[in-house]
Amino acid sequence: MINTRALRAIEAISILLFFLRGMRVLFSMMFGILYDQLFAGTPDIWLPVTLLLIVLAFLAPVLAGDQPTRRWMMLVVFAAALGSIGLSVNDAPLRFASALVTVAAGGLYLAGLLTARRLLVLPSLLLALGLDQVMRALGHTLDVAIETGWLPVQLVWVGLVVFFAMFLAGRSGPGEARTGVFSRRAAAGLGALLFLETSLFGLPNAVAHWADVPYAVTAPVILLLTALPLSPAVRYGIEQYLMATRVRRGALGLVLAGCLVVGYFVSGALALVGLLVGQFVVLAFLVLIVDGRPPMPRSVGSPLAGGMALLLALVFLNGFAFTYPYTLPILRGLGWAVYVAAALVIAWSAYHQRPGGVRRQEVMVGNPWVLSLIIASIVGVGVMAFPRPAAPWPQGAGLRVATYNIHYGFDADWRFNLQAMADLIEANEVDVIALQEVDTGRLTSFAVDNAYFLGRRLGMNVAFLPTIEHLTGIALLYKGPLVATDAALLTSSQEQTGIVHAPLRPGEGLLHAYAIWMGLEDEDTLRQVTEALTFIGASTPATFGGDFNAELGSPVTDAVQAAAFQDPFAQLGIDPAPNTDPAVDPVKRIDYVWLRDLTASQAWVPESSASDHRMVVTEIQLP
Repeated sequence: MINTRALRAIEAISILLFFLRGMRVLFSMMFGILYDQLFAGTPDIWLPVTLLLIVLAFLAPVLAGDQPTRRWMMLVVFAAALGSIGLSVNDAPLRFASALVTVAAGGLYLAGLLTARRLLVLPSLLLALGLDQVMRALGHTLDVAIETGWLPVQLVWVGLVVFFAMFLAGRSGPGEARTGVFSRRAAAGLGALLFLETSLFGLPNAVAHWADVPYAVTAPVILLLTALPLSPAVRYGIEQYLMATRVRRGALGLVLAGCLVVGYFVSGALALVGLLVGQFVVLAFLVLIVDGRPPMPRSVGSPLAGGMALLLALVFLNGFAFTYPYTLPILRGLGWAVYVAAALVIAWSAYHQRPGGVRRQEVMVGNPWVLSLIIASIVGVGVMAFPRPAAPWPQGAGLRVATYNIHYGFDADWRFNLQAMADLIEANEVDVIALQEVDTGRLTSFAVDNAYFLGRRLGMNVAFLPTIEHLTGIALLYKGPLVATDAALLTSSQEQTGIVHAPLRPGEGLLHAYAIWMGLEDEDTLRQVTEALTFIGASTPATFGGDFNAELGSPVTDAVQAAAFQDPFAQLGIDPAPNTDPAVDPVKRIDYVWLRDLTASQAWVPESSASDHRMVVTEIQLP
C-alpha cells in the first residue's frame, strides 16, 4: 500500500525548498540588475519593469482561493517544480525568469498548504530549511543545486515531484480539512520570520561572521536547532510554557531583539550564544504562528501576500544597508536596525496569537527513518565543515602572489562564477592572494561565503576583514601554517574599506603580505593609501596587493612607490604592463601586486572573464 502521507510530505518539503532557493536566486539576480542600472549605468525602462515583476511574484498568494482544490494544488506544484529547473542553469536572464516563476508558485503553494493542509506546514518548512542548510554545506556554503552540474539531479527530482503531485491529485489525505484561518498579523510575523531565517539565522556562515567564530562550530549546531521543533515534546514545551501567555510572548520578542543586538555589536562566545538563542526563539515563534489560533479567521491568500510584501521590503532595506553610498546613506551602519525591526514585527504578531496545541503531524520525528536522517545530516554537516589544514608552501625559492577582485562571485554578465575563479587561481598555482569585493553570507550573492569557499576549494587559510555589515569585505588567502593576522579599517566617506596583513614564513625568513581595496572616484583615496602605508610601516620584505582603483602615475600609485614598493612589471621590463579592468577587453590597469625588497621572476595577467576584473600574478624570489 502506498503511503500517501509520505508522498505529500516529500512534495511539500520539495516545493518549499524550491521556494526558498528561488527567493535567494531572485534576490541575487535583482542585485545584478540594480547594480547595472543604478551603480554602473543609466537607468532605463528595464528597472521599473524588473521591480514590478518582483513585487508581483511576492504578491502571488493573493490569487489563492478560499478552498484550493487538489487539482489546483497540482498545477501550482507543476509551476514551482518546473520553474526550479532554470535555477540550476548559470544564465542570468533564465535564472531571473525561473526565480520569478518559482517564487510566485511557491507562495501560492504555501497559501494552499496553510488553507487545506495546515498540519503539514510546520514540519515541511522546518525540513526544507534543514535540507537547504545541508545542501549548502555540501557545496562549502554554495548551494550545490545552483551549479550546472546539479541539473540532471534536479530534472529527476522535479520529475518525481510532478509524478507524486499527479498521483495525489485524485486522493484525499489527512490534514485536508478546510482550516484556512490566518490573520494579517500572523502573515506579517511569518514574512518577518522568513526574512530573519533566510538572511541570518538559517545561514551558519553568516552567523559565524556576525559572532566572529568558526563556521565549523555554527553549521552543525544551527542544523540541530532547526530540527528541534520537529519533536512533539519540544513543541509542547514551546506552546505550553514559552508561549503560554501574552506576557511571555512579548518578553520573548524582546529577547529576540536583544539577541540580534548582542550578535551584531559583540563578538566571540557571547555573540554566538545570543545568535543561537535567537535562532531557537525564531523557530519557537514559527511554531506559534503556523500552529497557533488567530483571533480573527480570514482566508490565507491576501494576508500571506502582505507578509511576503513585508519580507521583500525588509530584504530591500537590508540590501540598502550594504549599498548605502549609492542608495540610502542614512542606512550606513544600521543593518542591525532592520533585523531588530523584523524581530519586533514577529513579537507583535505572536502577541496576538494563541497556542494551537500539539497535534499529530504528517511528518513525525518519531519515525526512526526520519530521525536517523536528521542525526546523519547533523553529523555529516559537522564532518563537511570540520577544518582542514592548508596546503604546504611550495618547494623551492619561488612564491606566487596574486590579487583578484572577485566581484562578489559574479562575472560582468552576472553569472555566478566562483568555481571558475577557483579553477583560475589553482591553474596559476597561486600561493598567496589578495581578494576584493568579497561576500560571506549576503542574500544578494546566493548567501555564499566567497572566502570560505575559495579557501576550502584551494587548500588555503583565510584572513577576512568585514568592512560592511559583517558580511562584505576583503580577504587574504595563503598556504602554509595558520598565522595570527591583523587588519585595520581605512577612513571612508563612501563604501567602507580596509587593509589586511599576514606575517608569513614560506621559507627561512618572514614575508609580510598585505591586501587592500581602495575607494572609488568620490573617495579621498590619497588619505586612504596614506593610512594604509602607515599601517604597513617599515615591514619588509612585503607584498602589497589589491584593487587600488587608480592608474599608474596617479597620486595613489605615486604614494605607494614613494614608500619603496616596486612594480614587478617594471622590474621585468614589461612595458606596457597588461590592463586589468574590465575583464573583457580591459582598457586600464588598476589592480597591482607591489613588492618591497623582493625581486620578481615572472609577472602576468591571465586572460579570464570569470570576474569583472582580471587577476594579477607575480612570482617572487624569496630572500
